[in-house]
Amino acid sequence: MDSRPLTPVLRVLRLCLHALLAGLLTLAAIRAVADGAPHAYAVVAAAAVMAAVYAAGVLSPAVHRSPRAAALWLSALGAAWLALLALSPDGLWAAFPLYFLLLHLMPVRWGLPAVAVTAGAAIGSFLLHGRTVTPGTFIGPLLGAAVAVATVLGYRALYRESESRRELIEELVSTRAELAEAEHQAGVLAERERLAREIHDTLAQGLSSIQLLLRAAERTLPEDAPAAAHVRRARRAAQDNLAEARRFVRALTPPDLEHGSLAGALQRLCATAPGPAVRFGVSGTPVELPTPYEVALLRTAQSALANTVRHAAAGRAEITLSFMDTSVSLDVVDDGRGFDPTAAPVPDGDGGFGLPAMRSRARSLGGTLSVESAPGQGTAVALTLPLPAEVTV
Repeated sequence: MDSRPLTPVLRVLRLCLHALLAGLLTLAAIRAVADGAPHAYAVVAAAAVMAAVYAAGVLSPAVHRSPRAAALWLSALGAAWLALLALSPDGLWAAFPLYFLLLHLMPVRWGLPAVAVTAGAAIGSFLLHGRTVTPGTFIGPLLGAAVAVATVLGYRALYRESESRRELIEELVSTRAELAEAEHQAGVLAERERLAREIHDTLAQGLSSIQLLLRAAERTLPEDAPAAAHVRRARRAAQDNLAEARRFVRALTPPDLEHGSLAGALQRLCATAPGPAVRFGVSGTPVELPTPYEVALLRTAQSALANTVRHAAAGRAEITLSFMDTSVSLDVVDDGRGFDPTAAPVPDGDGGFGLPAMRSRARSLGGTLSVESAPGQGTAVALTLPLPAEVTV
């Protein structure tokens, strides 16, 4: 049984079907009385019974909810129609609306045989009443059945296509909203990283230089010099503002670095990565790195691991963070399908960082990015950054 909600078009067609059946039954009753048929009043009674059975099914909610109730109603309606056919050949006109009922309320595998049986009963009524058999006797009911089948099946195909398009539109709207939210978040994170770099590279470095110059000036001044106290206060103000600037930089770091160290962020990245099993390791003695260094290492790991998940079809991968005397390095190795690093790069349709962006990030910090890969031999990405002078292992 078709339990889909009625569309406006289907409601109009349903009303037309009610009117058509009522009109055909009324016409059969009027013709029987007007022609003085031997069983005229029996025909009127049979038509009235069929109309009553039809109305009861239309008004019964159970017929629309239960396939079993619909089958019982169609059986009772069919029995009333057969009784009308037995009394008057004009009853065959009601076969056409019955075709639509059968196809609407029954599955196609049962509706088509039921329509064929109904058409056969309509043709047989001519023979039962001894009417003249003509080609139209067979063509009329069969053509009506064919029109009904084509109409119902065509409507179902159009409905399925409409539903498919509606679902596709809803999916596209949902995807567009998710993409807009993702782009917004990416923009926010990119702006936070840019501000953190700008504050670190300009304001913080400038305040640090001022503090060093004031300290040097303080050392050259005698203790009882009138300017010594002012220099000390200026140095403390520069020191306080430098600490405040560094707090701003820490507040603008990526969320993955807000609540833990770089190693912890990389460990979480490996634990939550989809696809291959990813192992994380740390080599050497960890030291506190400047925020731009931590951001560069984390973003490179995220981008390289994302490429592994999307393109490498790897079974396992490994991320290693190594602290050395004068540098820090990040290695991302997988056993995937590999590629030719000398080939022309393919644009990243997913909007990821990509190898060019990773190289640009490494160059901005004075580091290098190396890629070793070959078709069928996996891939190794290594980012090496020199440690700043104030950071030593």
